[in-house]
Amino acid sequence: MVDLLPPGSIIGILGGGQLGRMLSVAASRLGLKTHIFEPNQNPPAGQVADKVTTAPYDDLAALGQFAASVDVITYEFENIPTAALDHLENLRPIHPNRKALASSQDRIVEKNFLQNLGLNVAPFAQVDTLAGLQAALQTIGTPCILKTRRFGYDGKGQVRIDDIAEASTAFNALNGAPAVLEGFVNFEREVSVIAARSQNGEVACYDPGENVHRSGILHTTTVPAQLNLAQQTDAVILAGRILNALDYVGVMGVELFVTKQGLIVNEIAPRVHNSGHWTQNGCLIDQFEQHIRAVAGWPLGDGQRHCNVVMTNLIGDDAYSRDANIGLHLYGKDIAKPGRKMGHENRISPISD
Repeated sequence: MVDLLPPGSIIGILGGGQLGRMLSVAASRLGLKTHIFEPNQNPPAGQVADKVTTAPYDDLAALGQFAASVDVITYEFENIPTAALDHLENLRPIHPNRKALASSQDRIVEKNFLQNLGLNVAPFAQVDTLAGLQAALQTIGTPCILKTRRFGYDGKGQVRIDDIAEASTAFNALNGAPAVLEGFVNFEREVSVIAARSQNGEVACYDPGENVHRSGILHTTTVPAQLNLAQQTDAVILAGRILNALDYVGVMGVELFVTKQGLIVNEIAPRVHNSGHWTQNGCLIDQFEQHIRAVAGWPLGDGQRHCNVVMTNLIGDDAYSRDANIGLHLYGKDIAKPGRKMGHENRISPISD
């Protein structure tokens, strides 16, 4: 059964960062309201949302009041404490569902889920002890990357290992956190597919974008990606398989490595995604509106691209262009710090180019 929310309904968003901000803007265009739940004071989303609750995720009373004030709940990041979700799911629908969160919050669970779908992932091994890391290195070899199983993003919570002798240093760098060792993939390029699924099972995918990272942080996403037609088709079909397997509702980012042997899934993100920001100036219905449509029970929009786009993240003190072909999106953050995403630009050009 589809829960179609009428205009004026309130969407609760867990997390008040830039993704929550852009979700709130998209909701307002559709006549919907947003209520942000965020532990930190003065979050970027609070500047555009209808209401903000400032409380920690272990404040069950605040969570209860938040849930009572909204019609449906979604989130802008995946590392929400389990206890908070346990409490909220008994009060209001949560989209995307808990299965999607469980599959993405833990890298081992995520890789096992993807493999069970018949999809390819990088060689990996679970690492809980130094002895376990040393054994895994014998199997996977070097170079490789040791990553925390949970809470890693933008290059944080991971260490590159180029020689087996570096095992102890790498293990200690993660402070004993449960980890996964991943083998290096010889890839030609990294791409991502931003895909959406509605409450009635309708799936819509945007064109794959090609990603370039700097210091572990996404620098640019270029659309169209350098893919042949078969690779584009495979990437979109693969994303749809993941969405359907999770009975997913909302927008998801699926990151892929393109190799001579085929596509390898790097990771999935059960939310709107940085590599999908290009849709704000490249499509009639961007990823944020698409997500709001899905969680509100509305029909999905057409994700067709009407121009070429290069999205560039603005990090720290990065300057921004005043070019007439630039779409500028700033996040309202008061302090520019090294490695902090302050905004992004979308440079557009005609598809004929």
